[in-house]
Amino acid sequence: MRVVSLVPSLTEAVARTVPGALVGATDWCAHPADLDVVRVGGTKNPKTDRILSLAPDLVIANEEENRAPDLDALRAGGVEVLVTEVRTVPQAVTELDRTLTACGAPSRPRWLDEAEAAWADPPVPGRRATAVVPIWRRPWMVLGRDTFAGDVLARLGVDHLYATHAERYPRIPLDELRAARPDVVVLPDEPYRFTADDGPEAFPGLPCALVDGRYLTWYGPSLAEAPRALAAALRAAHR
Repeated sequence: MRVVSLVPSLTEAVARTVPGALVGATDWCAHPADLDVVRVGGTKNPKTDRILSLAPDLVIANEEENRAPDLDALRAGGVEVLVTEVRTVPQAVTELDRTLTACGAPSRPRWLDEAEAAWADPPVPGRRATAVVPIWRRPWMVLGRDTFAGDVLARLGVDHLYATHAERYPRIPLDELRAARPDVVVLPDEPYRFTADDGPEAFPGLPCALVDGRYLTWYGPSLAEAPRALAAALRAAHR
């Protein structure tokens, strides 16, 4: 089986579960760190000719991260494309199982069982909190409706304030975000790299939780560690 992955989360999952299956991955596929495959461009601008030259049996993609015209071009070149849709934690588990099976995994990996178990009983505080979750600045953009990261936070007792917004990643003026007075501002390090020196200063007087974006937005082996790691980061914001 020769597989090209256009999704960093899926790249990590396949590399760990079906060693040797991957022949190509995007420039953004940073895990595992020692992954040695042909790089095929970005998630939004993959080099379809390079992918086709690898003669893959399967290209794995995601309906949000990858563009339909690129996937159509691969199909037109005779390549099978598997497209995942992940908006919730249970959906992530189901789609990972489906993808890994398609990539030749002989059985469901232990890490996926551990991830499902970890999310079956996540650490939830006694009182639910409200949050705004910026994913970009200049302009400010936040989590909106129907996102995987929003579902992750909800399962940890955090309800983000734009969950019912008409857009999935709306642009919201900073003054409005401040005026919402959330219990916590959640600042991931991707896609925008928020840090202690770049982000919290925009929200004076509000607790800010700096979180690893891999735990918040990736669906792969990191799912097993995500509940504990995110819960610890959220607690630290209130100390």
